[in-house]
Amino acid sequence: MTGADWLCSSREESAKLWDWNQTWHEAMPSLPLCFRRTVLLWIPCVFLWISFPFYYIYCRKNSRGYIRMSAIFKAKIVVGFTLILLFFVSNLYILWKASQGISQATGLIISPALQVVTMILVIFLSQMERRNGVQSSGILLVFWLLSFLSAAICFSYNIQHALEGGFREDPFHHVASYIYFILVLVELVLCCFVDPPPFFSKVGTDANLCPEAGASFASKITFWWFIGLLWKGRRQPLHTEDLWSLAKENSSAEILTQIENAWKQNCAAVKQTAPSMGFRSEQGSHEDAEESTRLLPDSHRDSKPLLKAFWSVFGMYFLLGTLALVVCDIFLFLIPKVFSLFLDFITDREAPSWKGYFYAVLMFLFACLQALFEQQYMYMCLVVGMRLRTAVTGLVYRKILVLSSVATKATTVGEMVNLVSVDVQKLMDLVIYFNGTWLAPIRIIICFVFLWQLLGPSALTAIAVFLFLLPLNFMITKKRSQFQEAQMRHKDNRAKLTSAILSDIKILKLHGWEKNFMGQVLGIRMQELQALKTSQFLFSASLASFHSSTFLITFIMFTVYTLVDERNILNAQKAFVSLALVNILNTAHSFLPFSINAVMQAKVSINRLAAFLSLEELDQTQIDSGSLESSRDSIIVKNGTFSWDRESPPCLKRINLAIPQGSLCAVVGQVGAGKSSLLSALLGELRRIEGCIAMKGTVAFVPQKPWIQNASVEDNITFGQEMDGRWYSRVVAACALELDLDSFPAGNQTEIGEKGVNISGGQKQRLSLARAVYRKASIYLLDDPLSAVDAEVGQHVFEHVIGPNGLLKNKTRVLVTHAAHILSQVDNIIVITNGEISETGSCQELMERQGAFADFLRSYNPEEKEDRDLEGPENVNKMTFTHQGKHGESSKSLTEGEEHKSTAGERAGAVTDGRGKQTGRVKASVYSDYLRAAGLLFWAYVLLLFVCQQVASFCRGYWLSLWANDPVYNGTQQHTELRIGVFFFLGVAQAIGKFGSVATVFLAGAVASRKLFLQLLWDVLRSPMAFFEQTPSGNLLNRFSKEMDAIDSIIPDKLKSLLGFLFNLLEIYIVILVATPLAVVAIVPLTVLYAVFQSFFVNTSCQLKRLEAASRSPIYSHISETFQGSSVIRAHRDQRRFILRNNFKVDENQKASFPAVVADRWLATNLEFLGNGIVLFAALLAVINKPDLSPGMVGFSISYALQITGMLNWMVRSLTEIENNIVSVERVRDYLTTPKEAPWTLDNNHLSEDWPVEGKIAFRGYSLRYRRDLELALKNINIRINGKEKIGIAGRTGAGKSSLAMGLLRLVEAAEGEILIDGVNIAQLGLHDLRSKVTIIPQDPVLFSGSLRMNLDPLHEYSDEDLWNTLELMLLKNFVLDLSDQLAYECSEGGGNLSVGQRQLLCLARALLRKTKVLVLDEATAAVDLETDLQVQETIRTHFSHCTVLTIAHRLNTIMDYDRILVMKDGQVAEFDTPETLIARKGLFYRMVEELGLV
Repeated sequence: MTGADWLCSSREESAKLWDWNQTWHEAMPSLPLCFRRTVLLWIPCVFLWISFPFYYIYCRKNSRGYIRMSAIFKAKIVVGFTLILLFFVSNLYILWKASQGISQATGLIISPALQVVTMILVIFLSQMERRNGVQSSGILLVFWLLSFLSAAICFSYNIQHALEGGFREDPFHHVASYIYFILVLVELVLCCFVDPPPFFSKVGTDANLCPEAGASFASKITFWWFIGLLWKGRRQPLHTEDLWSLAKENSSAEILTQIENAWKQNCAAVKQTAPSMGFRSEQGSHEDAEESTRLLPDSHRDSKPLLKAFWSVFGMYFLLGTLALVVCDIFLFLIPKVFSLFLDFITDREAPSWKGYFYAVLMFLFACLQALFEQQYMYMCLVVGMRLRTAVTGLVYRKILVLSSVATKATTVGEMVNLVSVDVQKLMDLVIYFNGTWLAPIRIIICFVFLWQLLGPSALTAIAVFLFLLPLNFMITKKRSQFQEAQMRHKDNRAKLTSAILSDIKILKLHGWEKNFMGQVLGIRMQELQALKTSQFLFSASLASFHSSTFLITFIMFTVYTLVDERNILNAQKAFVSLALVNILNTAHSFLPFSINAVMQAKVSINRLAAFLSLEELDQTQIDSGSLESSRDSIIVKNGTFSWDRESPPCLKRINLAIPQGSLCAVVGQVGAGKSSLLSALLGELRRIEGCIAMKGTVAFVPQKPWIQNASVEDNITFGQEMDGRWYSRVVAACALELDLDSFPAGNQTEIGEKGVNISGGQKQRLSLARAVYRKASIYLLDDPLSAVDAEVGQHVFEHVIGPNGLLKNKTRVLVTHAAHILSQVDNIIVITNGEISETGSCQELMERQGAFADFLRSYNPEEKEDRDLEGPENVNKMTFTHQGKHGESSKSLTEGEEHKSTAGERAGAVTDGRGKQTGRVKASVYSDYLRAAGLLFWAYVLLLFVCQQVASFCRGYWLSLWANDPVYNGTQQHTELRIGVFFFLGVAQAIGKFGSVATVFLAGAVASRKLFLQLLWDVLRSPMAFFEQTPSGNLLNRFSKEMDAIDSIIPDKLKSLLGFLFNLLEIYIVILVATPLAVVAIVPLTVLYAVFQSFFVNTSCQLKRLEAASRSPIYSHISETFQGSSVIRAHRDQRRFILRNNFKVDENQKASFPAVVADRWLATNLEFLGNGIVLFAALLAVINKPDLSPGMVGFSISYALQITGMLNWMVRSLTEIENNIVSVERVRDYLTTPKEAPWTLDNNHLSEDWPVEGKIAFRGYSLRYRRDLELALKNINIRINGKEKIGIAGRTGAGKSSLAMGLLRLVEAAEGEILIDGVNIAQLGLHDLRSKVTIIPQDPVLFSGSLRMNLDPLHEYSDEDLWNTLELMLLKNFVLDLSDQLAYECSEGGGNLSVGQRQLLCLARALLRKTKVLVLDEATAAVDLETDLQVQETIRTHFSHCTVLTIAHRLNTIMDYDRILVMKDGQVAEFDTPETLIARKGLFYRMVEELGLV
């Protein structure tokens, strides 16, 4: 008796627990009675007891609240207690029989007792799950499934035994077995139902909760809970409101709370200025900071703290997924073992048929379990990746809010967009592929062990191939990573330049520079594509080597095995099981380069991210906000010295300042003196070298360059505050915005475009001021808010907002200004010279001192007599303000010079379009557009190469089956050398075809990508200004970054995969049909079902992709907007609201991303089940047709059928991925049909090189409207301007002054009439022909990221000597000489490291260089002080004496000496004559100059 047989023996008789003769070697097998009553019943019990401690800990740590007792729960408990009663009665029966002297086997006594204890555990677990909110139990479902299978086996034997008359021998056990079977079946059915949600869950309040939370365990592992959204997506296009809410664990609030805490704990190794990543600090950037380091300094590449933070938050969930992958691999290796046994069965002609059916079902079962665990792994990895994207976006956004000025200039918007788009994608790829770096080698080792068992020492020869290919591919991968890094650098440079172009497109168009900048972008793009093509060719070589490794390994092994000993027979089992193992080996080989590549790319991205997160933050402790509680002063600065960064010299020195509470303090000085720097120091924007700052109360800040959000007017003004209607109306009226709001298409709710593109500079400034006033702060820091408005509006704003009787009269106000006429009404004046306070005092005191302030006032109006200057403050430019009340005089339409209003199809007040939101399937024309971009002959050649390599593959497999079937004579096979030679030739042919086909696909993709990018760039740059006003820059940046990245890399890769899998699939079908033609009965319906699944799935998948893409753009726009307005956000201490808004935008994006993840898993799981069905049918048909099939053909068929699951699954997924990503082609081509500008140049242009000679301008009946559905902005203009004449253009805000300039440069085309320059109708010229001959300096000074030289001379037309002479004329020579690199000095993005005044002077210098005959200045000196303004005007008079000059000015004193003045009113010419004549006429111009005290 064996050690286990004691379980089955009693005193009267002995029995065996297991008998191989009874179970395995019979035509109809059966299990011993003792085994059925013991081990078979114990298996589920043992499973539950082993799982219990782990499951108990999990439930305790993940409690979701308790569930009330439902009918399902009560039914489970009742059935459970019934089973306990049944087991208890069984125990009593056994004891009764023992008392009757009938001894029982030990195992039969143990079984009921074990089952009683186990059922008590089941009831305990059910109660614990209810208390912890578990709606569907996976552990108990598996337990009841195992119990049902064991009960079903016993039930079938008992039925058979009863039919043979055995019921009377043991009626009790028969009845108990029947009852047990029924009760277990009931419990199994009950476990498939779901309990109600726990109390306090979101189900009651959330109408669109994700169904995963309430799905059963079976539905969760097969993803069938997703079917509802699939049905909805098939019936109708999906919209945002159809998407589920995010689960708490996937929400930004939950993830970012964890990642911020983890980052703070792990960033000790990275030295930062501030210890917090939160939103409490107040720092930012400013115009005057010195240029700093690049984004990726080598000293900031320590990514360990960041990796540790990610691991601490996401590590456990990732490890759970890794466990699923390990279990998946166990089943992966069990399949070839069963396949080997199956071929043994085919070879053994005497083996009973049930074994073949058993092996076929076992292969099917293992394949299904492998699929389930693999898809759970993929699901977990993708969810981790999704959470990782939320974490990275949140960290980057929070970092933007705390960057120091030097750090702000070390990065750009384009680089930050790349961080949260391209780089985060690399990290998401790492999550999927990382396990391949260690699991792939383990798979390879296991494969070699199994191959040793089949082929003996010959298997070791494959190691030589492996050792040759692995270093080769490591070298290829390393070399490829270098090209990928180069590609990323070029991509960053392209993103940076593209962002600058889109931000300042108006400047490019006004100067006609589009071609030049387009050439720069295309130059970078060519370098990027060259690096991409080289990288992809290396990748093709790597793929070809790995795919040919299957052939090389089998060739070497079979050659050595058969030639080393002629008695070594290569039969079907050895050949095709080895082939199946080598296929697994090949999968591991393929996974390894992807894994290594993902790690290498992620390393680069994690370093970039760590470098950004390690950039310097400002010291949040340098502003003391609590020490002035008892003081009368609101602001105190003691001995303050400040600089923009550690390396640059101080920009403010020895600042001592005390500003009383409620006072109005003006700050004046020359350009670059440090006025704006003083406000930055008060905001905490500068680095404090010594001294201290103390401020009392809240702060509101109005920057010199207004920052406007892409939101409604109301949202811009309230800025997150509660709406107070009465206060809002007072603020709007005081800021002179009432008439503006009346003219806006939707009033308060009118949407303002990005950066305020659809409103004027004056409106932007007044909105910015209104935002600050509405906050009711204690301290107001106002950086020259009156510079962008005309004198009348400026006086109104001063009197009603800033001045002694304004809304802010009781607030502390620090006003930087160049407006000397208001200085008599301020309490205190601070004069700054070269970064130091030279004078302070009231206007009267400073005038009496005759110091720097007196010089400043004299520069304001040098023609006045000195005694008048010194008469006293009461005589300094007295102003009265009379509100005209007419539409267009103190207000302008939504934009002067820009298109703005909504189209017929848009909602009122909207300016952004909804382009790109197509629904349904992607049109076939999109595919044809992509294919034609590369050339149809190219694709024909690709298909030919794929056909050739697949034919070689089929012939190689068929040849191997013939080899395995070779008869054996005298212990040897014949023709071995011939078999080896042909096998080698076919393998080499396939490898060459593989490399050629893959490389050609990548090359075709690169050609298509180049053409599509060129078309996109051309379409965008050829679009009129209205297009950029209506299209958010985030949408355009998304096209140039994320969408082009998909076209560059993803589409060619997926297309390569699709073609490869498609031809592999055709080969597998042919193989199966050749072996078993009857398989067509299964293949056809299953393939139809595949097509149904794919068709069913693709509508939803593509819509989810589009929704995800549409919700991604607002994230990028919000990042860009926040980066530009970070100083305002910090000044208002509004970081928390902006962080919450960013969280909302990210969550909206993830609401579309999560269903897309689930959709892919649903498709993969169900397709793998169907693919396994084909394997099952192929095996079953092989068993049925066993007498007619050779082992070699069966091996050939089944070994290929085992690949069909992966092939068909990946083919459908690749097709879906292509359809999802081909949307990028659709979106890139969105702008192909948008309206375009007139041609840049005309072939029939016969103008002379020196045109215009005189610069005479004539407007003949000229009218202009910004769009067909709008009123005329200019009406019937008829004026003549003589050559070399200096014309000043005056008028109230909105009168049409800038519209004249826009019309002259054809930024907007004429509605009626014409403009002639030297007798030539400008409408008949190319735009660049015109704009190169007319120079305009717009109100907003714009510089590009690059050297000073490039900014002065973008077209490289002038010598250094010309540049220095021009700088000297513009009073900038000494400033540039003091710079470290002089003309090579690098300007940051937007010229942020120069003051606004310096930028304006550089723009003037750029105009002076062009030496055109016509010069237009659109309020070009509004940002400089009065003295500099007068010097600039003198330069214009002197050096532009040969030019016709049109100057649009708010400072009328600067144009009083012009030849003639053009006064505009309501888009019409009101007056046009010399200044003296107009003043004598006492009309509109007279009233304007009278208000300024100039007459």
